[in-house]
Amino acid sequence: MKTVLGPQFESIVLATAGTTEIQSVEKIQNLWSGYGRILRCVFDDEAVRKSLVVKHVNFPDQIEHPRGWSGAQSHDRKMRSYEIEAEFYRNWSDQCGNSCRIPHLLAYEQIGEELLLVLEDLDGAGFPGRLQSGGVEELRLCLRWLANFHASFLTCCPDGLWEVGTYWHLATRPDELAALEDVDLKNAAGAIDAKLTGAKFQTLVHGDAKLANFCFSENGGEVAAVDFQYVGGGCGMKDVAYLVGSCLDEEESEAREEEILDIYFENLSGALQAKGSEAQVDQLIAEWRSLYHFAWADFHRFLKGWCPGHWKINSYSERIVREVIAGL
Repeated sequence: MKTVLGPQFESIVLATAGTTEIQSVEKIQNLWSGYGRILRCVFDDEAVRKSLVVKHVNFPDQIEHPRGWSGAQSHDRKMRSYEIEAEFYRNWSDQCGNSCRIPHLLAYEQIGEELLLVLEDLDGAGFPGRLQSGGVEELRLCLRWLANFHASFLTCCPDGLWEVGTYWHLATRPDELAALEDVDLKNAAGAIDAKLTGAKFQTLVHGDAKLANFCFSENGGEVAAVDFQYVGGGCGMKDVAYLVGSCLDEEESEAREEEILDIYFENLSGALQAKGSEAQVDQLIAEWRSLYHFAWADFHRFLKGWCPGHWKINSYSERIVREVIAGL
């Protein structure tokens, strides 16, 4: 079939699959702001690997951000994010076992500003489920994944990754802060960030742990995660708060807050115990539980500056923010 990646990248994909021809190509999705594509390449029966997922990053000449944020800083942040994702897969991902399953990186190449990541196809590995909405049971699985991920990287120095993870980190979002019309929240943004970055217990955070970035097993009992562009250092509550907001509406987020934290910390405690590093687990839980609302307020700060009319801006979030500001 006609080349879709260019001859050099296509040869890498074919060599990884152990065959001479791509049988078919399915576009899984375009990357944000037109920065490339994620493709599923399917091969013939003779191939060693029957399918692969290819993340092809090709920076556009004309950047068109869907919400208008398309300046030089936005471009530089995205460029760095893809390089960091490749760094994570190449040099950190072997620390992720089955308890925080991710796709295996099988090949990597960079030519100028073009990047190619050739990854295991999680569909073929038994994780074909993708959800646009979920409830408590789906959230429970994702919380277990996060707890094991955070336990795996507790106290790690994020060398080569974002010093502070998450795509909404304050230092990387000055334009959105400038646009924020909530004066009290704008004035408190630095103090909220300092509480999170100053936490005694730090780990690696996924950085974009929304429901759409989790892949569910056929039996619905296991989950894997993808998309590590914003992985870096941080307090685990950032991932937890962001995940909850992607799964539950404001009523359930509020009503189930203690239940959600109990599920996460029970899994975190178990994961640390299994790794023989539970010595300070009580102190860690006490600190991170106290920072859950700070993590929620931190994302809310970004969201109100980035898209003031976003559906996630609700009365529960507003109450949390006012409580956090009052307590500073």
